[in-house]
Amino acid sequence: MVSEASNKAGKVPSHSGELDVTKFLWVQTRRHLGLLIASPGEIVNPLLFFLLVVILFPLGLGPDPEQLAILAPGILWVVALLANLMICMRLFVDDFEDGSLEQLAMAPLPLAVAVVPQLLASWLASGVILSLVSPLFGLMLGFPLEAAPTLIASLLMGTLIMLLLGGVGAALTVGIQRGGILLALLILPLYVPILIAGTRALEEATSQGDPMVALALLGAGVTGGLVLAPVAIAAGLRVSLEL
Repeated sequence: MVSEASNKAGKVPSHSGELDVTKFLWVQTRRHLGLLIASPGEIVNPLLFFLLVVILFPLGLGPDPEQLAILAPGILWVVALLANLMICMRLFVDDFEDGSLEQLAMAPLPLAVAVVPQLLASWLASGVILSLVSPLFGLMLGFPLEAAPTLIASLLMGTLIMLLLGGVGAALTVGIQRGGILLALLILPLYVPILIAGTRALEEATSQGDPMVALALLGAGVTGGLVLAPVAIAAGLRVSLEL
């Protein structure tokens, strides 16, 4: 019988008594998705933030559709970056406060693997949804609908990279009171190359150019982030947990 504490940390012993890693990752992913759905603000707030900022830009810059269409790639990516920062600030806080994070660190598998479900759940509930609805926000700025596939693809990869990098900062600051400002100072400089590549992809798509080079750079960032970020996140969490 799986104890309550084990369930909280997502421990799923197999019939032989050894941890079933696949079930562990599946249970943890479902657990984190369930927590995010139970607290819809975690999902809705970034979308509302994105919508409000997109509404405010035409008010500040003027209603000229041609001017807005020129600025749309940069606006969409800057807003996506800030929305992602909001998500990263809460990434490990709840698990740190209720002790689940410490149990997870003591689970019989590498912490770098154990944190993957939480990253995946956060990306599915934030980055994927934000990417899929982004063409609607883009239309409000005059972003052409024919460039929507590039917008979605670039944001899917960009939000994943930003979440992985943000996870490293969140792991290092999770135990610090009001660590949000420190988190922003740590990770915003790392977001700059992603912002440049993402904006470049949209500019190429809207000017009938080739966005594949910029998208390939984002794809390379995803690959490198998936390999390196979980290890860095695990090291950061162990520092914060003093393990």
